[in-house]
Amino acid sequence: MTTQTVTPDELKAMAGTKVGTSDWMTLDQKRINEFADCTEDHQFIHIDQEAAAKTPFGGTIAHGFLTLSMLVKLCESVSVYPEGLMMGVNYGLNKVRFLAPVPAGGRVRAHVELASVDQKDANRFLVQQNITVEIEGTDTPALYAEWINMFFIA
Repeated sequence: MTTQTVTPDELKAMAGTKVGTSDWMTLDQKRINEFADCTEDHQFIHIDQEAAAKTPFGGTIAHGFLTLSMLVKLCESVSVYPEGLMMGVNYGLNKVRFLAPVPAGGRVRAHVELASVDQKDANRFLVQQNITVEIEGTDTPALYAEWINMFFIA
């Protein structure tokens, strides 16, 4: 799947459609440790493999917020943008649910739906994407998020 550039009218018409599925991405222990250092969230379940092995998870897991923060990368190859895009900014999240932990070394991918497109004025679009992050080999997704971005066009 690749990034699509469409006219503003085409973007609005795509509301309610599935955009696609991203490539797989590995959330390895090195990335988990770096996220722990960056956010100062050093809970043992994320960084202490020996202690984490004694939990119901059987080993270390990625932070839920790490998985959420990877939406930018996961969705870049399956995004839809209006022609003339100058920039897009995070506007917020309507809903986020962390449904299952991602084990260290686990692979995830995003399933993206373009839920709504609201043209605010001639140069701004408020776009909501509903995203489900799948964990390879499991039935329960890692997370579900309703992610909102504001696109500015020239």
